[in-house]
Formats: sequence, structure tokens, C-alpha cells
Amino acid sequence: MINIYPKLPVQFYIRDVHTVAKELLGKLFVRRINKKYLIGKIVEVEAYDGRIDEAAHSFNGKTKRNEIMFQGGGKLYVYFTYGMHFCSNVVTGQPDEGTAVLLRALEPLQGIDIMAMNRYGKKNITHKELINLTNGPAKICQAFNIGRKENGILLTENEIYILEQPILKDEQIGVSKRIGIKKSVDLPWRYFIKDNPFVSKT
Repeated sequence: MINIYPKLPVQFYIRDVHTVAKELLGKLFVRRINKKYLIGKIVEVEAYDGRIDEAAHSFNGKTKRNEIMFQGGGKLYVYFTYGMHFCSNVVTGQPDEGTAVLLRALEPLQGIDIMAMNRYGKKNITHKELINLTNGPAKICQAFNIGRKENGILLTENEIYILEQPILKDEQIGVSKRIGIKKSVDLPWRYFIKDNPFVSKT
């Protein structure tokens, strides 16, 4: 699977955040750890744009925490939340725009035994545990062992990257309000693959 599809180039990421968000759906998110590969299909994302979006970390300007969001598209922005979870975002747009796409859910495809050990402490999991393996932003980071040290990684290099896949048709993509936020709650900036069982919420 790894050698069949090319990595997304930086040109993919430096575009409008909503264009990138929708086109990330169906792409393959890859984490290489030594000679092992963890792979999941991106099935749910949320767009954040600090220029107009109060829910975005970048809304109030650049800080030490969110500076990766202002460095231009093609990097991974990882943040710590609720004192216990990491979440990962794909930075988009041009430098100083402060836009990013939150990875909300993946469909696990390869390295599932490693993901299961990271999440549940065991390799053999039930179907329910498989469905819940990476169907949330914090679950993705736990399963893929993504933390503070991965913040700022270039997605065009060889540790964490995203592989090309055909762009989905509009009728395959669901749109809704974002989940678990308290500001700019009415913006319909959550995008997901319709009828995919690994989406966090229908």
C-alpha cells in the first residue's frame, strides 16, 4: 500500500482550508515507526480559520502554543487539551493565515495491532473496539502515538505523511456543524464521508 500512492505535495496544503478539508477525505494518513507503518483512511475532519472563527486557536493571534498554525500549509499542528489528550491538525494556507484542519476520525487499515496496543493495551480487539479505535481526534493521536514531539512535523517527509487518493464526489461528503466547541458553533465546517462506520457521529 505504501509504495502504490504518492505523498501529497506541499502545494496541496497551501490552499483554502475548506478545499483542503474536503479533499483530505478518503486520503491515507500514515505514521512510520521504525519499519512499521500505521495507516488510516481519513473519514472525518473539521476546518478552523482564525481570521473569522472564534473557535480556532489562532483567532487571537500567534502564541507559543499555536505558532505552527501560522507557518503555512504542510505541517502537523499537535495540541494538548483537557490536561490529558493530544489532537492533530493539518496546517493549511499561506504563512500568517492561521488555518488548519482537525483530524476527527480515521478508518484503520494497517498496523491495527499496534494501534490496538496503544489504545487498549492488547492486540486482539472486538469489532466494537475496532470501530472505536480511531473515531475521535484524541483517539487518533493515542492510536498513532502522536504527541508533543510530533508538533510541527513536515507532512512532506517520511515520519508522518498523507498519501494521494481519488477526490471524493460532493454527494459522498456530509457537512454539519462542528463538535464539542463553544464558539462559532453555527459554522457548518465539519466534513465527513457519508455512511462510513468509522465517523465519530452521524
